[in-house]
Amino acid sequence: MLEGLFQPMHLLVIFAIALLVFGPKKLPELGKGIGEGIRALKDGMKENSVEHASSAGAEVKTAPADVSNRPS
Repeated sequence: MLEGLFQPMHLLVIFAIALLVFGPKKLPELGKGIGEGIRALKDGMKENSVEHASSAGAEVKTAPADVSNRPS
């Protein structure tokens, strides 16, 4: 479905439209803002996965093993 979405001609047309809408002075600022946003998103995802892994590991370590009710 999304196989031909990012062909070079499509990207050129999108860039040309963005250049016309925002102008050559504003375009680098927009690119910088988008890059910072993506970087912050990646950092947040890494922190969340580390916190999730450490909390899951803590739960596994502190859970007592109940072997008294096992069927024979």
